[in-house]
Amino acid sequence: MPERQSITRRTVLQTTGSSLLALGATGLASAAPDDTVEVNVGFSGGAGRAAALDAADEVVREFVFDAATLRLPKKAATALDRNPNVRYVEANGLMEALALPWNYDRIDADVSNVNGYTGDGADVAVLDTGIDSDNGCLPNVGSGYAVVDCSGSSCNYTWDDDNGHGTQVAGIIGASESCSCTTGVAPDATLHSVKVLNDWGSGSYSDIATGIEYVADQGWDVANMSIGGSSGSQAIKDACQYAYDNGVLLVGAAGGSGPCSDSCVGYPAAYSEVIAVSATNKDDELASFSSRGSEIELCAPGQDITTIGMDGGCTTLSGTSFATAHVSGVGALLAAEGYTNTGARTHMQNTAEDLGLSAREQGYGLVDAAAAVGLDSSDD
Repeated sequence: MPERQSITRRTVLQTTGSSLLALGATGLASAAPDDTVEVNVGFSGGAGRAAALDAADEVVREFVFDAATLRLPKKAATALDRNPNVRYVEANGLMEALALPWNYDRIDADVSNVNGYTGDGADVAVLDTGIDSDNGCLPNVGSGYAVVDCSGSSCNYTWDDDNGHGTQVAGIIGASESCSCTTGVAPDATLHSVKVLNDWGSGSYSDIATGIEYVADQGWDVANMSIGGSSGSQAIKDACQYAYDNGVLLVGAAGGSGPCSDSCVGYPAAYSEVIAVSATNKDDELASFSSRGSEIELCAPGQDITTIGMDGGCTTLSGTSFATAHVSGVGALLAAEGYTNTGARTHMQNTAEDLGLSAREQGYGLVDAAAAVGLDSSDD
């Protein structure tokens, strides 16, 4: 089993105080000359160091990189700022932890990742419009396959993304920890683009069945199918059965048909071989757009989800497509731990969190990344 990568930071930092600017612009302008201020001073050589330390009423901290944090009167700080042996004087401002993306936090993906469960060694196929091959948030894109070729001048490979949907889904599954938009549920899983949809986001039954068959023949662990239609296809069902029998964990989007009196789960999610996923919101309610029905097996966050865009930026979207990606990510965590497709499926059912919704809305409940790998939310 590959060695786990330990992730040691759960948050990123945002500057809320000063920056490397002149003294008057660092938030000290309102202080009186004799007021004590706390500043970071960068100096050059021994003369600068001596000048800085001599001016201080208190040395809070010294750094090995020719800088120190000092408390001293504002007028002394101003004098240091004019010293040619001093590189900078800045207010000792504050930084704060940014909140985790609500969806990543809600399924305790942060807990699983910080404890070393990152999907390293798992292979996840994204059957969609492709994956952007040169997106910096997705350094873990592996081999791909195009049933429908990428069109346009930005296609590096035939399986590249010419629509954006597949890349957005891939970000939720496996964006790297360094991504500024989000962190994937399984940031070290290998993502494989299986392009079965064209630049308009549509594909034939035959194209989709071919993609599913290809995934099975590669021996990949998880197939994310954030695709669907209101009517079924025997060819796609046969392909799902083939993939399931060959060890692939199939995860499908329930669809966006909204409230319905009977079942309105789309295909291929409605097939018994596929985990049908509905979408929830920040209040643990079923998203108003989400399909529901007896086929629903798990639910996951799917409303107001921030992920990566095609232009290298971030985008916020809603849909059961994005809920599905969370379940695929947890499936990848389990595959990396040696679970079979049927074992992972049962385990996610058994460790899901009951939100108190009806079975036709939540199935077994909200997928829980930490519980699935044997942790709880206090293990961070």
